[in-house]
Amino acid sequence: MSANELTTRDFTEENEPFALFGDWLKDATEKEVNDPNAMALASVDADGLPNVRMVLLKGFDEQGFVFYTNFESQKGQELQGQQKAALVFHWKSLRRQVRARGLVEVVSDAEADEYFASRPRGSRIGAWASKQSRPLESRFALEKAVAEVTARHPIGEIPRPPHWSGFRIRPLSIEFWHDRPFRLHDRLEFRRETPEGPWSKVRMYP
Repeated sequence: MSANELTTRDFTEENEPFALFGDWLKDATEKEVNDPNAMALASVDADGLPNVRMVLLKGFDEQGFVFYTNFESQKGQELQGQQKAALVFHWKSLRRQVRARGLVEVVSDAEADEYFASRPRGSRIGAWASKQSRPLESRFALEKAVAEVTARHPIGEIPRPPHWSGFRIRPLSIEFWHDRPFRLHDRLEFRRETPEGPWSKVRMYP
């Protein structure tokens, strides 16, 4: 299926954003070469200065969008401090974009444990070895930390670090954007007052 064929779908008739997002993510998984679950994540610090970086979506449902990180990192501290965030998915090959803004909550320990156990062993070791977002004196220092963690856990399970878990963004708005000729794009925004509230939708000018 080509990107042009995808544009023929009238997604503005949809009434539920997470089902529509699931369809778009499925299309992206089939078309995007690298990381169709990559999203730009924006947070703000205590002074209101924004930060943005790429992270990987690891799950979603009607509750929101889930990703994992080190809570002692810059983004971890900002998300815990302000408890608000925004994200963007951009699938260039499909000429599509999804934006969301909302409130942030920490996932349950059970969710975090299950996901951590599913990661490659090297990634689990790295979660212990990396002091994420803090100054690193040399590459050797990082490799030494990895070796030390590996020596502590030569076999068997590697437990989840207490400072490593997941966040869920519970959106108050989700906007779907699709490229159209002459920049007359299709935009559909879903909005709600609270994370438990009903959705309304509005079609937006490009």
